Amino acid sequence: MLGLKLPTDPRWVNIAEQNIKEILIDHAFCEQKAASNAISIIVQHPEYSDLVTEMAALAKEELSHFEMVHEKIKSRGWILGRERKDAYVNDLLKFVKKGGSRIEALVEKLLFGALIEARSCERFRILSENIQDQELAEFYRMLMVSEANHYTLFLSFARKLGEGIDVNKRWQEFLDYEASVIAQYGNKETIHG
Repeated sequence: MLGLKLPTDPRWVNIAEQNIKEILIDHAFCEQKAASNAISIIVQHPEYSDLVTEMAALAKEELSHFEMVHEKIKSRGWILGRERKDAYVNDLLKFVKKGGSRIEALVEKLLFGALIEARSCERFRILSENIQDQELAEFYRMLMVSEANHYTLFLSFARKLGEGIDVNKRWQEFLDYEASVIAQYGNKETIHG
């Protein structure tokens, strides 16, 4: 369903389980950045009312996910700590085309968002199916559904607003590039690591 070209090795969960604290902290910052991204799209493209409405709802949902993850962190006696950089996201950003028209830039941003949501959804599924901590397994199962909805939201807006752009071709290019990027990951206790 997600179209990802290279699935995560389920053994990544073994790495994640070695430092649940780090996974949760990294996850919290992923949710915060997702909320910020939705707000950024609103600020940069206020002329698309439907998009603004959906991104406002998305920002609220992502912030609520941040709060849920933060509660998990606190309930285990930990603190959020400093922001973690996401090398995976930074590697994906290198593929985003610069310049072009406003609509081309928007489509790039939407496809970039769809890809991150798709990979997050896949990682949450793997966690939900393989992690020993049953509380976190249920938590990640619930979040997996949301991430799938976010992925389809971004992709459908790219297709809807990308008039004159071969969005499906560009999406396949994103998927191919992401496969080459994710091949370098899967060895750290971070959501995309």
